[in-house]
Amino acid sequence: MKKFILFDHDGVLVDTEFWYFKAGERALADIGFTLDRDQYLRDMTQGFATWTQAVAAGIDDQTISRQREVRNAYYQEYLRTEDIEIEGVLQTLAELAGTYRMAIVTTCKRADFDLIHEHRPILDYMDFYLDREDYARAKPHPEPYLRGLERFGATADETVVVEDSARGLKSAIAAGIDCIVVANEFTASQDFSEATAKAATIWDLPSTIRGLTGSAGRR
Repeated sequence: MKKFILFDHDGVLVDTEFWYFKAGERALADIGFTLDRDQYLRDMTQGFATWTQAVAAGIDDQTISRQREVRNAYYQEYLRTEDIEIEGVLQTLAELAGTYRMAIVTTCKRADFDLIHEHRPILDYMDFYLDREDYARAKPHPEPYLRGLERFGATADETVVVEDSARGLKSAIAAGIDCIVVANEFTASQDFSEATAKAATIWDLPSTIRGLTGSAGRR
């Protein structure tokens, strides 16, 4: 019986994946380097992304460190100015809240996470959240989701993960937790063949969770 939901954050609850890529692309363009989007997505499945191509091209650590700060500033600019809402998120969370306990497990940096949720009620539905500063090894390592289980005091069988990326799916699988993938235009080309189930949109999530074997929710 499913009682707990661990949500990924970027791409599931807020539409930020594309803007994170754009911030890195822009920071690298400032030094004359073109970031290949397809390779970026492939690197992301392994837990790498923005700087992998630049390192392979021989760009030095000092330059990358400087441009990382530039990327961070660009990303926060986008978070303040771009529309990152995903239609149906709040309605879906309200529907799920009567049956399941919920939390967020994200690779988002705390400063970015705090900015995103400064004026959004998403966290009102969550028991807790874990960001990148709350664990040592990022997705696709299982540690983030194992930490989520520990915080809930839950078993893997009682829990379902909601993800949008192959990296997150690998993390959930390695932690032994069923994983539902919600379709996301930015990550649509990734391999989700090992997902427990797929939901076409966030609106479909409640029925998808109920459709899992033994998913009767919390008593």
